[in-house]
Amino acid sequence: MSLLVGVVGIYGVISYTVSQRTREVGIRLALGAPLDDVTQLFVRHGLALSGIGAICGVAAALALTRLMGSMLFEVSPADPLTYAAASSGLTVAALLGSYLPARRAARVDPVEAIRAE
Repeated sequence: MSLLVGVVGIYGVISYTVSQRTREVGIRLALGAPLDDVTQLFVRHGLALSGIGAICGVAAALALTRLMGSMLFEVSPADPLTYAAASSGLTVAALLGSYLPARRAARVDPVEAIRAE
């Protein structure tokens, strides 16, 4: 359930960013930027945000290992496999959550995007 909430949150942030940068996307497309470059721009932004979040989350989890030790069942509080799996899963979810708004941004009509404000 928390993974779903995270994906929806990332989608919302990236979608809002796309809507705020519609004019910029229109100008890029009008000047001849390839659609893949526009898509990669927003996907990289989403992955950068999720990477920062994953690093902060792992650091906070490692700092709170004593507190977490009493709540875990048959798993070490500092299990590297668990941390890697959770971080990888959230990064893949962020990739999916940022790809849809990025694809939508790449399909914007340049003339309409420049007129929109």
